[in-house]
Amino acid sequence: MSISAPIFTDPSRVTEALREDGYAVLRPQDVAALAGCPLEALQALVSSWDTLAPDNYLKDGGRYRRRRHSCFVQDGAQLAQSAHRAHWQPVEYNALHGGMHRLFEPVSAQVVAQAAWQQLITALGDACSAVKGQQPWFIEAHQFRIDTTDGIGRPTPEGAHRDGVDFVAVLLVGRHQIKGGETRIFEADGPNGKRFTLTEPWSLLLLDDAAVIHESTPIQPIGPHGHRDTLVLTYRAKAFQGEN
Repeated sequence: MSISAPIFTDPSRVTEALREDGYAVLRPQDVAALAGCPLEALQALVSSWDTLAPDNYLKDGGRYRRRRHSCFVQDGAQLAQSAHRAHWQPVEYNALHGGMHRLFEPVSAQVVAQAAWQQLITALGDACSAVKGQQPWFIEAHQFRIDTTDGIGRPTPEGAHRDGVDFVAVLLVGRHQIKGGETRIFEADGPNGKRFTLTEPWSLLLLDDAAVIHESTPIQPIGPHGHRDTLVLTYRAKAFQGEN
């Protein structure tokens, strides 16, 4: 099986890469360094992906997605969890599931309380501020497991898309007994694109959502219980989607 490896971004030029290319890709050790925690502390969060609840909103009738979702507001060094709320996107950004208020089970309190969780979210918010200026960020955190229960799992059933936010962070948490799940990035207003497969746990793709469109290709099993786990964090200025 051929897998295209990503070209990783030097941690010193993340801001430059986001401004010039619209995205940056970081190695796991660089993600841990950015968050100011050991990689083992991020790895300690992984078991929580085994307790995700089914996504009952899939319009394609699939059973392949499980998730949890919680919201936060970051103001400088302060990160506060918001009251639990539904996830909402306009149809112009998500033609398949846009316009729906989708209420998912929250991220567990035990996970949110972990210093590594809070440090990771805050560090990525700081990276966003380095590009667009210091400001409060309205953050949605999505834990995803895409499995091969149906024979095929679709990480992005809506296809290539933008999320309607300022920045999107996609962290690979793990891959188990699968093939596929290739990441594809396209210029929003140009012909160029990149394609690669994240394989190392806690490798990161950080996107400027206005500059690029992204998708992940379907996964198929190569053994029993095949699945792909990710953490997707979105950062939006001014308000959560649906509030303005």
